Amino acid sequence: MIRRPVAWIVAVVLFAEAFGVALLNWIMANVVDGQNMSLSGLDPDAMVMSSKVGAVVFGLYFALCGLVALLVALRDRQPAGLGRILLISVAVVHGLLAAVAWALIGRPQFVFMVVMLALIVLLLVTYDAQPQSQPTPPADPRGTDGPDGPGDPEAAEEPKDAQEAAGSPLTPPPAPTTP
Repeated sequence: MIRRPVAWIVAVVLFAEAFGVALLNWIMANVVDGQNMSLSGLDPDAMVMSSKVGAVVFGLYFALCGLVALLVALRDRQPAGLGRILLISVAVVHGLLAAVAWALIGRPQFVFMVVMLALIVLLLVTYDAQPQSQPTPPADPRGTDGPDGPGDPEAAEEPKDAQEAAGSPLTPPPAPTTP
């Protein structure tokens, strides 16, 4: 019930972060270029170029993660493969940014990063708890009769719990017995 709204929120915020991070890095590059600044003797043109490349790379990274969250929201299925790896990595990035925000920026930014981290983790975890559909066991090719003919008492007395446990992915199938 909560999975789709969380996925929508994560997607929207990640798209906003993609735009915000790209815009911030691009503005910083323009400021460095306009001021002809240098940091510890670094070439200002190299700083401008690296900031613009960082704007594009991080903007695309957050946009790709937002696209994965959007696909999760639209399909209502858990992320798999590369999408799951991207969401895990963006959760780690938000954890690191939260630590930096606490140390350098302030509490409101820290709270935002922690809330975003919690939403991403919630998105990843709630889909793991989703029950999988149980496959139906194949019909007995011998029919309802057991190997000894009609009315086999062993086949009729098999407990229902053993039948349910045989289809469970966590329980191994019952061991074969010899007559």
